[in-house]
Amino acid sequence: MPTTETQTLEDLCINTIRFLSADAVQQANSGHPGMPMGAAAMAYTLWTKYLKFNPKDPLWFDRDRFVLSAGHGSMLLYSLLYLTGYDLPLDELKRFRQWGSKTPGHPERGHTVGVEVATGPLGQGFANGVGMAMAEAWLAARFNRPGHAIIDHYTYSICGDGDLMEGVTQEAASLAGHLRLGKLIYLYDDNHISLAGATSLCFTEDVAKRFQAYGWHTRHVKEGNDVEDVAKAIKEAQEEVNRPSLILVHTHIGYGSPKKQDTFEAHGNPLGDDELLAAKKALGWGSQEKFYLPQDAVDFFRKIGEKGAKKQSEWGQRFDAYKQAFPKEAAELEGMIAGNLPSDWKNDLPKWKPEDKPIATRAAGGQVMNALSKHILNLIGGSADLNPSTNTALKGEGDFQPPEYVGPSAQGAVGGVWGYAGRNMAFGVREHAMGAAVNGMAAHGGVLPFSATFLVFSDYMKPAVRLGALSKLQVFYVFTHDSVGVGEDGPTHEPIEQIAGLRAIPNLVVLRPADANETAEAWEFAIEHNGPTLFALTRQNVPHLDRSKAKEGGVAKGAYILAEAEGGAPEVILIGTGSEVALCMKAHEKLAGYGVKARVVSMPSWELFKAQDEGYRESVLPKSMKKRVTVEAASPMGWAQWAGDEGTIIGIDHYGASAPGAEIMKNFGFTAEYVTSAALRLLGRNEEADKEYGGDTTNVAPTHPSEGHS
Repeated sequence: MPTTETQTLEDLCINTIRFLSADAVQQANSGHPGMPMGAAAMAYTLWTKYLKFNPKDPLWFDRDRFVLSAGHGSMLLYSLLYLTGYDLPLDELKRFRQWGSKTPGHPERGHTVGVEVATGPLGQGFANGVGMAMAEAWLAARFNRPGHAIIDHYTYSICGDGDLMEGVTQEAASLAGHLRLGKLIYLYDDNHISLAGATSLCFTEDVAKRFQAYGWHTRHVKEGNDVEDVAKAIKEAQEEVNRPSLILVHTHIGYGSPKKQDTFEAHGNPLGDDELLAAKKALGWGSQEKFYLPQDAVDFFRKIGEKGAKKQSEWGQRFDAYKQAFPKEAAELEGMIAGNLPSDWKNDLPKWKPEDKPIATRAAGGQVMNALSKHILNLIGGSADLNPSTNTALKGEGDFQPPEYVGPSAQGAVGGVWGYAGRNMAFGVREHAMGAAVNGMAAHGGVLPFSATFLVFSDYMKPAVRLGALSKLQVFYVFTHDSVGVGEDGPTHEPIEQIAGLRAIPNLVVLRPADANETAEAWEFAIEHNGPTLFALTRQNVPHLDRSKAKEGGVAKGAYILAEAEGGAPEVILIGTGSEVALCMKAHEKLAGYGVKARVVSMPSWELFKAQDEGYRESVLPKSMKKRVTVEAASPMGWAQWAGDEGTIIGIDHYGASAPGAEIMKNFGFTAEYVTSAALRLLGRNEEADKEYGGDTTNVAPTHPSEGHS
């Protein structure tokens, strides 16, 4: 049993977390005080008794990962970071939610030291943690050896009612249960209150039974302020090595507040000066002044933080012994942690000739990924049950499964041999969880993760893609079936507006390569890019473009001159992306037959082209050349910036149809004839344009920025 003095010091430390958090929210006159006040005891228990971390080296690789999935309670995390000695000064807590502070309203990775992932949209942090545990399990399986547990840490999270209501959490919990991620331990702040009222209004299921059905270990802590019981529950979770754990901690939101405890009024608004003072009085707080910090509590927390340096030093000694015993593996691991690439990583990249048989860019992408995987040994990931369609299986690299798993693998063979060392991750039909999990894998570090599904289902992944971009995580989001060329699956599976929406996400590089060689270049860029990359790849076969006359540039420049006019300056510029670049090339030939000088520009990435200097952009798309035709089998939104005031936009602003892909493309105007006709009309050669394409234009997309029709 702990002594009375220890209990008193514990109470002092827990209340320090409570009131430091509540004072910051009150000073900002904005935020969520109730969650930090209610969850302070379990957070104190985890951080002081179990969590492995070193504030002086926040990126120590074998630290435990902590995710505050209930990101609205961010002051709980900021208080813990400050108190344990991270480089987060008290003045930053006093500037909570203010311009330029290191304490934004919700935690942001890369902005605040000690924040592992950006959380706030509920459920995302929960699913990020699953990805972190997957990364830990993979690295441990690959590198640990008997007597040398070099990768050996837990992923912890504090989540709330809102997290467990969100659909992404259901998917992630199901996946984690199947994978038996025993080093994943979540503490559920079960306070029965959400922002708009009691959870009894909408959330009355038996959460423990649900998680047991997922394959989780569960444990109730009846009183959230019972530090001893919380500690026992965490210890039991650590001992449960074959199942992830959910500890349901029954807490009181706004604990100590005489009027607002256990009410939704403590959730999303400051308590108010009078109520905060009343709470301090009710809990016997030693001062009424804001940001009062008892020295005994601060000293205790700082000593906890200092213990981390000793743990890291001990780990360093173990790693030195590992290097002596396994120098090759140690060098490989160090390279992965540092993000270094092997010198030969490009050696086996495939190349295609114009005369080679056309293939879909999804197929080319699969070949490129398999070539890369031979050298980049931490390229891991998977699809949402779509490997045969997305072509993203890494052949011969095994399936990521629990070590005892025996069953059919993605390749049809018997699984289980690879266990957690397998590099193919079967996410199942769970796009929401997949997107968040690969973000968590990237945030964990040491791996280069990818996901894969159809482009139209990027709508399911959009929140995760956005947070990956916000956090500048190096993730590869592979999307195939990128246009109405999908064909017979019809409008439900044919993306229209998705590309425009994804291009609108800051920090995200969207790549829609025109052929197999551009797909290989796109992967080269992504591997070296320090941020997220999104691939939009075709289902249908496309020809290999003749780049013998292409000007300098390529995919890394975002746009480049693929074919130039002969005999003088171009009269018109044809700009295409993806499969439609081939149409521009055919139109280029047709226009030459009419005596028209045309330039073809392949533009796989708007973002990369915008990032080039003005001189390069002017060399590709001179301002003086105003006759332009843009071609993309997607929404015309945004294309006016490249078409200009006098240009023509060929796109699609209505839903697709169910028919063979080539027939759909023809009926919607994605043909060389229609592109040629549009260019001729720009030049005032209407009679020739009618001759080239005189068909029905009912379903054809807008032909000018100011003329859109459906």
